[in-house]
Amino acid sequence: MSISSSLSAGVSGLNANSQRLATISDNIANSATDGYKRSVSDFHSMVVQSGAASKYTAGGVRTTTTTLIDNRGQIRGTNNPTDIAINGRGFLPVTHLSSLSDAGRTELGLTTTGSFRPNDEGILVDPAGKVLLGWPLGVDGELGAVPRDSGAGLEPVNVYHNQVASSPTDSMTVGLNLPAADSAEAGAAHDISLGYFGTKGETETLSFGFEATAAPDTWELTVSDSAGTGPSGPFTLTFADDGTLSSVAGGDWDPDDGILTVASGAGDIEVNIGARGDLGGITQMATDFTPGNLTKNGAPVGSLVSVEVDEKGVVNGIYDSGFTRKIFQIPVIDVPNPNGLSVQEAGFYRVGIDSGPMFLWDAGSGPVGSTEGYSLEGSGTDVAQELTDLIQTQRAYSSNAKVIQTVDEMLQETTNLKR
Repeated sequence: MSISSSLSAGVSGLNANSQRLATISDNIANSATDGYKRSVSDFHSMVVQSGAASKYTAGGVRTTTTTLIDNRGQIRGTNNPTDIAINGRGFLPVTHLSSLSDAGRTELGLTTTGSFRPNDEGILVDPAGKVLLGWPLGVDGELGAVPRDSGAGLEPVNVYHNQVASSPTDSMTVGLNLPAADSAEAGAAHDISLGYFGTKGETETLSFGFEATAAPDTWELTVSDSAGTGPSGPFTLTFADDGTLSSVAGGDWDPDDGILTVASGAGDIEVNIGARGDLGGITQMATDFTPGNLTKNGAPVGSLVSVEVDEKGVVNGIYDSGFTRKIFQIPVIDVPNPNGLSVQEAGFYRVGIDSGPMFLWDAGSGPVGSTEGYSLEGSGTDVAQELTDLIQTQRAYSSNAKVIQTVDEMLQETTNLKR
């Protein structure tokens, strides 16, 4: 009977609008929740075949609820360097803190933002217990071969494992002038010493000794090391008429960039003594022995004072001795259908059948966005839109209630026919 189907349709309308009210309530309640993704209820009509073209049976309505995970909130700045947001598409790899106690098994999850801070073990954790995952980098800051289609190589980002570190010296610049008058006097000598930092942060010294030869405009350079490494050289330096380097014999010198490789206790050091024709390196001019541009890289042992995340997802340790070291790289995960991810509590998502397989990109490459430190992604809720939807839902609910009331009155009239 059509009147009965009207009653059922009205009831389904109440249920559908109740469902929509629940999603609106959740959206408004989480309007200040960082990383929250708005949920929407979509209505779908139901058709019931009555079997006769002259009769119509109301089918009612049903709903499906979708979380708009690909709907990004506005990024805002913070004062915590390990607050991380993604400027664009993609997700950060995380796991639950409780899963770390399960040896050999780490539950991989995804999130779009998080306020991570080190816990008592130095692991970066957010207030909801999500642990940030990344790839540990080598001492040289380089990432080896890692799987990109799974989280097998990911580890909890632990900053306490890098509390003390040093940066060995691997390059120097030696710019000075050798007196042109001394080049005509065989045996005339000049020397200069430069400190460098070894592999353990110790300070050692390289001594550069220059001795004029019997040949005009030609000097021999010998480099000795206080760490006990055998001397490098002698290298034969020949100067052109304009006082610049013309050639270097006896060693691996590149005339285009001026790099001369010498041995040291920290390994080979690239020493820039000047390219061919370069006035900024070692020269031979008619003036005194004059040290000029003397620089080196590296740093002594330092203590970690801060960590920061750059746009490429690299976690950099900053030390009080004045150098920065790359300690972890955080990948950005992408899936074909973000809205197909399984939604858990506190902005934690899991890969599922509907989402498609994941791939781990370097931040800012491929389809994924860059990582932003000192930043959090805000809620995806638009309160004005939700309040508008709330009014519409209230009116629709009242209208469906009116339908039920009308059906009730009509059924009452039907029962009164008996009297």
